[in-house]
Amino acid sequence: MQEPLFIQPVLQEKMWGGTKLRDIYGYKIPSEHTGECWAISAHPDGVGKITIGTFAGMGLDELYQTHPELFGHPTSPVFPLLTKIIDAADALSVQVHPDDAYALKNEGELGKTECWYVIDADEGAEIVYGHTAQSRQEFEDLVEAGKWEQLLRYIPVKKGDFFFVPSGTIHAIGAGITILETQQSSNTTYRVYDFDRLDQAGHARDLHIEASLAVTTIPHQDPENHFQTEGAVTTFIESEYFNVYKWDISNTFDYHQEAPYTLFSVLEGQGELSITDNSYSIGKGMHFILPHDIDSVRFTGQLEMIVSTPGPKSQ
Repeated sequence: MQEPLFIQPVLQEKMWGGTKLRDIYGYKIPSEHTGECWAISAHPDGVGKITIGTFAGMGLDELYQTHPELFGHPTSPVFPLLTKIIDAADALSVQVHPDDAYALKNEGELGKTECWYVIDADEGAEIVYGHTAQSRQEFEDLVEAGKWEQLLRYIPVKKGDFFFVPSGTIHAIGAGITILETQQSSNTTYRVYDFDRLDQAGHARDLHIEASLAVTTIPHQDPENHFQTEGAVTTFIESEYFNVYKWDISNTFDYHQEAPYTLFSVLEGQGELSITDNSYSIGKGMHFILPHDIDSVRFTGQLEMIVSTPGPKSQ
């Protein structure tokens, strides 16, 4: 068969979202407050469907279950990765995610380690990345006293930055930032602080202080970054859950697939994907998977893509 799996994204409304997913990528958004494009997802809260080919109309979750050969006969019971484009017109809540053990026990799903590639950022934009507390008691005291400026670490960001966000990391995407997120397939988020804002009904969103205290890494640990660029490929992270790369293709690029499967999101440009005797036009805002039965492909054109493969714990 040897055909790519093009995915129809799922758009999610968020109180902090905006219109960039329509204005930049041309997606049909549900409202002027659309925060997330679930680009490649088999999570029950937003399942992407195959758009063309043999499996057109089938959800990625069903395809993963019924055709495991396309994913290298994985041991993971659920499709393990989820990629998003996030438009933070306003700041997201300060939050933390659990690891697999805590999430499986308390939420019935995977934990959530994630990473961010900054597609764009307004001048002066910042993220929350980590905290200053040196002990659990100090963390609890600062939270209880509402001393957020003292507790939280603010980091300026710019276009092209990359951040690895392991489970247990206190974090928040700030206003004016657009990112491509690669994460474990989980929708468990524990809010620590939401800037005292109210939703459209005038209600404050729930906070999850007890769970946050249980899963937060204290003291905060900055992961080491070992970015490497070789030719068209920049390696951002190779971790236990996922490997993430940026490809900057000009003219022709040949890819020999060694991973069980590979996820692609086209951030900029236009080009062509060639597999044996078949060619597919690809361009900005498209998302697809190369399944396991495809060994070698050729890309031509001008393309900027985020590319990811499953890590050892996700296979």
